This record gives sequence, structure tokens and C-alpha cells, in this order.
Amino acid sequence: MKKILTILGARPQFIKASVLSKILLERGEFEEILLHTGQHFDDNMSQIFFEQMKIPKPRYNLGIHGKHHAQMTGEMLTGIEAVLDKERPDIVLVYGDTNSTLAGALAAAKWPCKLVHVEGGLRSFNQDMPEEINRIITDTVSDLILCPTNTALDNLKREGLDKQPKLMVVCGDIMKDAVINFKPIALQVTTLLKDHSEIRLPFVLATIHRQENTADKACLENIFSALEKLQETYTVVMPLHPRTKAQLQKFNLNPSIVMIDPVGYFDMLALLDQCELVITDSGGLQKEAYFNCKPCVIVREQTEWVELVEKGFARLAGVNTQKITEAVAYFETAKLDYTEQIYGSEVGEKIYTALKQI
Repeated sequence: MKKILTILGARPQFIKASVLSKILLERGEFEEILLHTGQHFDDNMSQIFFEQMKIPKPRYNLGIHGKHHAQMTGEMLTGIEAVLDKERPDIVLVYGDTNSTLAGALAAAKWPCKLVHVEGGLRSFNQDMPEEINRIITDTVSDLILCPTNTALDNLKREGLDKQPKLMVVCGDIMKDAVINFKPIALQVTTLLKDHSEIRLPFVLATIHRQENTADKACLENIFSALEKLQETYTVVMPLHPRTKAQLQKFNLNPSIVMIDPVGYFDMLALLDQCELVITDSGGLQKEAYFNCKPCVIVREQTEWVELVEKGFARLAGVNTQKITEAVAYFETAKLDYTEQIYGSEVGEKIYTALKQI
């Protein structure tokens, strides 16, 4: 039986991994070991999180978080290498574009095993973003690259990776499987909307957390100016990221919108189910908005998920107050057809099939 070491570092990666982990356990052809680097310390990843979502607890937790990029990645490399030496897996599997992804990829590349990258080929074409560097390096050293879209595959071919001895497969976006699996459960168990009487319909769901948006006072002022204007028509609800909270306090900004504590995945699914639209700088939430049939205003200049913009489900607005409010106004009357399967279906099964080929 082949052994897979799956390296995870953030709650969204655990949610994605839960889909494939379930399939691996049911089929019984691979032994999977989970390693949590600890990159994102998340109070919402309690024992209940693992029990409700039927996610196996990690065998290893390196507890590495709250450090600068280089120090964090270096410590992760050391910790992952020790686990590789102990477990000697046949396959190392990484998700997405975090520092944990990069550390796992670099460690595996120097070990006699195969490296698999789920969510490969995504590009924002902005190398000022640490995530972009992580994606490029991880794809470069991977043996199996699992692409969510044909656009992602085209990116890899443009970089010449198809000329190397790699297997590249378009399998769709595994987060879609997660939404389908967990949304019915989430709507049964969540009490968020009952617990927060200040959240009134219709509401807009907003999340802001990226460093390029939060580090600059002018950027934050522009973003929250737009949200305050929208508050005249909607309730604007923001689960407040700790970084954003700290920066608002630093710059003495007190926006008059509904700000709540960070929420768990089930509560976020409930918010997505009930909101009118989403305003975000998160990559993952752009897709989750689409999976929940909600338009999205992207508070960035680029996105990895270009299909959402090309097909009209999302609009790039940057941190321009007017562009943000104009994008919301556009979506108020836009007729969007969510029946097209732009991110595939039964993605976990396709990934499992691809794993058996290496």
C-alpha cells in the first residue's frame, strides 16, 4: 500500500483535503498521514470542527505560526524533513499556495518520493504576491499537477512545464465538492444569523485581509468608504480578520458597518447562502461565492480565478471606492446563469484516479 503524506497549513486546506481524505479512506488503496504545519492558528479549528466535518486529526502538528516568511518556511522545511525521514512516504501531497505548500514542495523535491500539487497552474501574474511565488515554485518541482481549469493548464504549458516529465491533469476545483458536501449540514447546525440580530436582510458579505489592502491607510479608507456607502442600502456584514482589526485600530478608523468575530466554515456557508453578494480580497471566497450562486466584487487588481471575471460572475474593482460601488450596482440588475460547470464536478474522484497513475 502506498503512503501519502498530506501537508496542510490553513483551515481552507483542511476543508479541501477532507474531500479527498474521505475517498482515500473508503478505497483503502493508500495510507494517508496528515501533517499540520500550524501556519494559521485558527480558534475555529476545534475538536468540533474535525468531528462535524469528519476530518481526521493530523498525526503531526509542527505548531509553526506567527513568524516572517523566511523563518516560517525554514522551520517548516526542517520539521517536514524530519517527518519524511520517519514516515518515508511514496507521495507528498500539497494544496494551494501557502508557505506550508512551498515548504512541503521543497522538502519533497529533495526526497525520493512523488510530489502532487492540488490547485496547480493558477496565476495572478503579480509576483509581488507571496502566493504567486509559492505557486510557481511548487508547480516547477511537482510530479503531478492537478489543475482546476483549462486556463491553469494553459499557464503551465506557457511556462514550458509540459515539456518536462510531469503529469498534468485538469480535474476541477475540489472546493466545489466541499461546498456540496457540507452546506446541507451547515444550514442545519449554524445559529449565526439567529445569534446576530444586527444582521438584517438584505445584506452584503464582505471580507478584507490581504496585507496589500490592510497595510496602507489610504487603501483601507477607500475600501471602507465604499462599504459605508453600501450600508445605506444594505447591511454590510464583515467577519473581521485579526490583521484588519489591528490595522483599523492603528489608523483610528471606525467604519459604520456590522463587524463580527471571525466565523467557522459552517457559519460562513450560512452567510454565503443568505447574502445578496460578496465583496472580498480572498481567493477562496471568490469561488465559494460562485458555488453559492452569488456575484462577487473582488477588491484586488488581479485574480487567479479569471473565469469568474471572464464569464461575468465577478468584477475586479481594486481599492477604488467608486469602482466597488459601481460593481455592486451592476450586479443588482445583472442576469447571471450559474448552471455552467466552469469548475467541474466529482473533483475528488478525478484526483483519486490521477493519484493512481503515479
